[in-house]
Amino acid sequence: MNFETINLLLGWTELGALLAILFRLSSTFQLIANTQRELRRAIHHLGERHPINSTFNPAGRSFVSRPRQFPATTRSILDIDDPDGP
Repeated sequence: MNFETINLLLGWTELGALLAILFRLSSTFQLIANTQRELRRAIHHLGERHPINSTFNPAGRSFVSRPRQFPATTRSILDIDDPDGP
C-alpha cells in the first residue's frame, strides 16, 4: 500500500475513534442527567411525606416549627458591651 492509502485509513480510524468517544460521553451525560432527575424526584416526594421543620416534638413524633424563645435574663449583644447596662 502506498502512503496516501495508509494516511486515508488512519484518518478514518481516527474519525471512528472520536465518534466512539463522543457517543460514550453522550451516554455518560444522559446517565448523569437521569440520576439528577431521579434524586430531585425522590427528594421532592420525601418532602411531601415528611415536612422539614426546626424543632422535634417527642409527643407527636414529628417536627414542629416553633419560634425561638430566650430566657428573661438574657441580655442582647449590645447590652453586654454597655458597662452601665442592667
